[in-house]
Parts: sequence; C-alpha cells; structure tokens
Amino acid sequence: MLVLVAPGQGAQTPGFLTPWLELPGAADRVAAWSNAIGLDLAHYGTQADADAIRDTAVAQPLLVAAGLLSAAALGDVNPGAVAGHSVGEITAAAFAGVLDDTAALTLVRGRGLVMADAAAVTRTGMSALLGGDPETTVAHLEKLGLTPANVNGAGQIVAAGTLEQLAALEADKPEGVRRVVALKVAGAFHTEHMAPAVEALAKAAQDLTPADPRVTYVSNRDGRTVATGAEVVERLVGQVANPVRWDLCMETFQELGATALIEVCPGGTLTGLAKRALPGVTTLALKTPDDLDAARELIAEHSAA
Repeated sequence: MLVLVAPGQGAQTPGFLTPWLELPGAADRVAAWSNAIGLDLAHYGTQADADAIRDTAVAQPLLVAAGLLSAAALGDVNPGAVAGHSVGEITAAAFAGVLDDTAALTLVRGRGLVMADAAAVTRTGMSALLGGDPETTVAHLEKLGLTPANVNGAGQIVAAGTLEQLAALEADKPEGVRRVVALKVAGAFHTEHMAPAVEALAKAAQDLTPADPRVTYVSNRDGRTVATGAEVVERLVGQVANPVRWDLCMETFQELGATALIEVCPGGTLTGLAKRALPGVTTLALKTPDDLDAARELIAEHSAA
C-alpha cells in the first residue's frame, strides 16, 4: 500500500522550484495559480532568497504549489492513503479530491496571511529537539512555557513559543536531547499564539465546497482517518492552533499496511522520519524531477500489486 505525503513549512529552500518549472506545462500551471491568488509563485520559487521565502504568507502557498506540481508530474497515481504535515494537509486535501487545486491554493494563501498577522503580534519561533524521551521532553517544555507543537515521532519533537523561551531551551535542554535546531519559520505555529488566525480562517473556509475524500485521508490532529470533506476542512482550520501529531499518522500508516511512502516536493523531512519510524517501508522523496522515474517505478509496482 502506497502513502503519498506532503511536507510542511521549513522544507522550502531558495530556488527549489526552478527545475520543476522546466517540465512541460509546469510554468503555465504555476502562472495560472499565481494569477488566482495574487502571488508570483515562480519568482519566489526560483529567485527569492531564504528570508523572503521564510515569510509565512509566501512559504505556505509556495509549498502547496510545489507539492501539487510535483504530484501532477508523477502521472496517474492512486495512493492507498494521503496525509500532510501542517500546511501539507492542504496539499493532501487536494490529493484526496476534497479541494481542487485553485481552492487549495486560495485557502492556503489566506491561511498564510492570517498566520503571518498572528505571528507579528509577538516575536515567536520553533525549534526541533532531536533525541530524548518524549514524556521527559514534553514535561520540560511545559516547565519552560513552551508548547510541543509537532510531535513527529522517530525521536523528534518541535517546541514553539517566544524567542525568549526558545533561548532558555537552548541553554537548558531536556535530559537526553542531543540537539536543538531552530527552524526556518516565522512564528509559533500550532500553538495558542495562532488562535487569532483560526477565526479568520474559519470565515474564509465558509466559501469552500469540499467533496468527500476519494482515498483514505489521515489527519495530523490525531492520526485518525477522515471520511467527509466537511470534517477535513474543519480540521484544516483548527490545526492552525493545535499540535501536529505526525507520530500518530505514522502509526496509522502501519495499521493500514503501508509498504511504500512517497513525499512530494520539497521532499526529505517526512521520508527521514519514516526511515526511522517505519522499518520495512520503502521511502522516496521528490526533491527534483530527477526523482520522478524512480517514483513512477515504485507507483507501478504498487499498482500491479
């Protein structure tokens, strides 16, 4: 069983969209999306520097566009399940047919703008903690006033809070944690700091007409599968201010019988977690179009099975 997944914010790097725009029809597709949401995706994906694409209002639609573009380049793919990490859930909703591409990009454009506004209220950020016992780490974070915003499994938890709280964490790591790595994001996402964005996003979501998922959709709120488009959208809105439980998503992949996992562009983060947490599952990350042939072979093997 093949799982198709989409990464979240922080996976973007300067120029990462450049080779994808060289594929037939890709530049026209991205231009149409750019016109629809009022953001020059091609510019930000090819020419903008790291600071420019760290901006939440830019990074989020750019990531969803890259995921949709790379998935389309795979051709006919019928995964057994789909999921996304943080903003990648919107990409996954498009994979599942809950939203069409334009609706997904319109939603994520609005999401990025309201989350950027919420992030501007207080100087906040996120840091990944590598290693350590999850229970010990969570207790330590709460003592420092931080939120375990992403529980990713495979020995990784992401803390979120004010820059002062994150500085205190750097100086006082939980027992067993090897490293604390600041992430390329511009706010404390999936925490109470994002509460103002939830109400605004809920209003925007009222204009959507979601369809029920065509394939199994795994929610990162709790790793559960979701059967209706209305509930998918409800969860997309609420997860802005709630922790991501990617560890539970991977447990669900196992329960569903996953044997392969493909991560769309800019892939690497989720396949890295899967390699450690899902032994025996074949993983492949779409980083450049050079990865497409191997991905298609993997898809063909699972289609035949």
